[in-house]
Amino acid sequence: MAERIVELCNISKLFGRICALSGISLGIETGEVVGLIGDNGAGKSTLIKILAGVVQPTSGEILVRGGPVTGWNAARSRNAGIETVFQDRALAMQQSVVRNIFMGRELAGRFGWLKLGREMREAERLMQEIGFTSKLLSPRSIVGQLSGGERQGVAIARAIYNEAELIILDEPTAALSLIETDKVFRFVRQVKASGRSVLFIGHNIHHVYDVADRFIVLDRGQVALEASRADLPSAEALITLMEELARPPRGLVPSFAHAEQSQ
Repeated sequence: MAERIVELCNISKLFGRICALSGISLGIETGEVVGLIGDNGAGKSTLIKILAGVVQPTSGEILVRGGPVTGWNAARSRNAGIETVFQDRALAMQQSVVRNIFMGRELAGRFGWLKLGREMREAERLMQEIGFTSKLLSPRSIVGQLSGGERQGVAIARAIYNEAELIILDEPTAALSLIETDKVFRFVRQVKASGRSVLFIGHNIHHVYDVADRFIVLDRGQVALEASRADLPSAEALITLMEELARPPRGLVPSFAHAEQSQ
């Protein structure tokens, strides 16, 4: 079995009386794309924030490469090689690609002068590594003039520059066209080919199925299903499994039916 970059063991999170996560146990191995699926309120956002170190779990244990970590926070998450690209991508739209990639981590000499030439060369290398193919794009291109898929690529390039070994993509194909979605898929496959891992969060099951090696389904704060792509011949097969999980057990009548019968 490949080495696990990060592992969550029996993680729970309470917000007052609300239980957002209950007994979550999962791991992400080196060089795999894991699809995280679930309806609104399933706990996906809370799980992402815990992995990013933004939110601390109420109970449970976090392991990094097999070793337990105490005092988990955003700095420890980043030091563990975890980078999160949230839905807004946190890009400076009026700035160039190169400025977005190096934002907050600029290359500078001993007297504080920016090493602009080195930044340009590194940005070009990163863009080639993740699969930017258009000759019209360069590190000098303004991010606000890029397409949605290309902006996602810039955010991924920045994560790679930050030495990410696990990149978390939160709804990366939301509101994108088919062509732009294909660009994001290409970027994700390039990341995997480089030996890194991706946690791909999405509502569109077909999108997740097309790019992931393994699937984790959350339902009301718990892991309802884990399955490998090799075990599922199609996205429809995954949807069928999820529908079966959502059905009440035989012999049980939904509460709303009881209410109707009593009227």
